[in-house]
Amino acid sequence: MILYPAIDIRGGHAVRLVQGDYERETQYDADPLEAAERWLAQGAEALHVVDLDGARAGEPVNVDQVDRITAAAEVPVQVGGGLRNADSVARVLDAGATRVVLGTAALEDPALVEALCLDHPNRIVVGADARAGRVAVEGWERESTAGVEGLIANLASRGAKRFVYTPVEVDGTLEGPELEGLVTAAGAALEAGAELIYSGGIGSLEHLRALAELEAAALTGVIVGRALYEERFTVEEAKGALGPA
Repeated sequence: MILYPAIDIRGGHAVRLVQGDYERETQYDADPLEAAERWLAQGAEALHVVDLDGARAGEPVNVDQVDRITAAAEVPVQVGGGLRNADSVARVLDAGATRVVLGTAALEDPALVEALCLDHPNRIVVGADARAGRVAVEGWERESTAGVEGLIANLASRGAKRFVYTPVEVDGTLEGPELEGLVTAAGAALEAGAELIYSGGIGSLEHLRALAELEAAALTGVIVGRALYEERFTVEEAKGALGPA
């Protein structure tokens, strides 16, 4: 399983939100590049970048920061936030992103996902972010009526082969992963022939070991943010808890 240290960008800084609430923000690095360089120095094999300003604005805002991070990283960098049309996706890919993560656009325009998967093979990831089992969109500020399993099945049939699953209720809390929903999402991904990356609630090495012990075939990665920033463990320690990539 691959560890993806998270770099969430808002107002030009590296921050973390609690449960997707923009009013519950903690700033960790004045410069997001500092966070990226720290995770890389600790042995990160991939990075996960979120443009929080873009998620709210509906278009990328921090492309310059993405460009700086990807220029410094010799590992895959996946980027999400405000990517709701083909031009926005192209801008972020041109800035050096290895993959892009679609959220709102994936739910509201499945045909766009299908077209992007054809135009950018293996570079499109779909964010299956959920609150109470329902997909949350627009920077997690609006809850839809779509279920996670249905979203994965539908978009996998349109060419999406990688999904990020985040239960909003535990994100940023450090209280542990939401395993029941994860098992369901991983099962849907496996059935659809897709991979799943988990995000949300990781606060200890025991939490990471719990993910590894699931032995869910579709679960190929985990995104960790706040626990790394607060030095609850290092990237290398996390990699050890997760086992071989």
